[in-house]
Amino acid sequence: MPERRTVALVTLGCARNEVDSEELAGRLAADGWELVPEAADADVAVVNTCGFVEAAKKDSVDALLEANDLKDHGRTQAVVAVGCMAERYGKELAEALPEADGVLGFDDYTDISDRLRTILSGGIHASHTPRDRRKLLPVSPAERQNTDVALPGHGDVSASIPADLPAGVAPASGPRAPLRRRLDSGPVASVKLASGCDRRCSFCAIPAFRGSFVSRRPSDVLGETKWLAAEGVREIMLVSENNTSYGKDLGDIRLLESLLPELAAVEGIERVRVSYLQPAELRPGLIDVLASTPQVAPYFDLSFQHSAPGVLRAMRRFGDTDRFLGLLEQIRSRAPQAGARSNFIVGFPGETEEDVAELERFLTGARLDAIGVFGYSDEEGTEALGYEGKLDPEIVAERLSRISRLAEELTSQRAEERLGETVEVLVETIDDEDGAVGRGAHQAPETDGQTLLTSAEGLVPGRMVLAKVVATEGVDLVAEPLPSAGCPEEAGR
Repeated sequence: MPERRTVALVTLGCARNEVDSEELAGRLAADGWELVPEAADADVAVVNTCGFVEAAKKDSVDALLEANDLKDHGRTQAVVAVGCMAERYGKELAEALPEADGVLGFDDYTDISDRLRTILSGGIHASHTPRDRRKLLPVSPAERQNTDVALPGHGDVSASIPADLPAGVAPASGPRAPLRRRLDSGPVASVKLASGCDRRCSFCAIPAFRGSFVSRRPSDVLGETKWLAAEGVREIMLVSENNTSYGKDLGDIRLLESLLPELAAVEGIERVRVSYLQPAELRPGLIDVLASTPQVAPYFDLSFQHSAPGVLRAMRRFGDTDRFLGLLEQIRSRAPQAGARSNFIVGFPGETEEDVAELERFLTGARLDAIGVFGYSDEEGTEALGYEGKLDPEIVAERLSRISRLAEELTSQRAEERLGETVEVLVETIDDEDGAVGRGAHQAPETDGQTLLTSAEGLVPGRMVLAKVVATEGVDLVAEPLPSAGCPEEAGR
């Protein structure tokens, strides 16, 4: 038997890239590749790049160069770039970075195994800019027909495979598992709700390389959630470029409102979280579902970007300080403990000191749990690239520092407002150094802080517990598990 080829996936960027990596891992595992966690132990290092902003692009290039260095003294024979930067720049990236043995676009994903084997054997795959944006979506059961992947841990599936079927292929009549392979064992996983974006914000290049908005079918989202629950996932986070648009291309803009209760009812799922909401599209019915559905987190990841009307219009966005504050008031009238976070761009072309003061007024009144602040930088392929009124880099840096300091102060204050609250904490890790660490409903993975529990007695990762907030550390909470040691819904589980 020939030695199995090994592959490592290095993922940069957002949660959508993490899902893409797990889908690539599923395809590779189904075709006989051995997945390893470290690039140094792999024949091929696949770097899933980010192409959003300059800093992310630099990180992607650095990761490719680091992986290339392994070829001098390790097992690694090839380094391959995939993801947004590879899609966005294609041939240009391949020419500028000869250290990458291959640059693959989204439409290479379905044939990823063949592509890697060709590259390993010394062949060259011509880099290009794909046009079939639907390749970004996971392949549905109807499209896969008889090629469902029996992933590790699915004993019922793999046990039913006849001897004459290829490894990794389940019979058409047997249980179906998503074409995805988990790359970590934590109790939280993202689920892709859609891909692409129809909005044309003047600063954003995402539609240029992610394409127009395409919703996944509700049945596929539900099926993947059930599979993840069987794999031990207790919280799913729905991700896309704009979740508030979900269903519009399927003829039902309110499809998310009906899907969320179904996802929350999946056995084993303790919490459903929705990310990436557009304020201009956030309708009352969706607010009600997010605020009142059991096991759906009252969490609002709102893409405000700014609050000064003139800046927002230049960004080709809508709203202003008072409208945004009114929206947050509307949300909190339905769910007083709701979490709210957003990102903001400062130093946009034409931004004045009065605009910055307006943004400060909004931030001071918004009581956001988490705030991301970015300084404006030109992006190829965007309308803003050609705007007049560009600010000096020193002014952009000063405003970035100033608003970032304010954001840090305000989010710490917001955390202190939660002293005495009872929060539902999903335990994620337990170790000797940090004890039990998890997240409340207002805390998304990696971006919004965490909750440190004062006792780990009787707790395991994936357990949902009620706890009282007794202290804060910046945006992080310190909470004491309540004597019940679990949420009311946990009884009998």
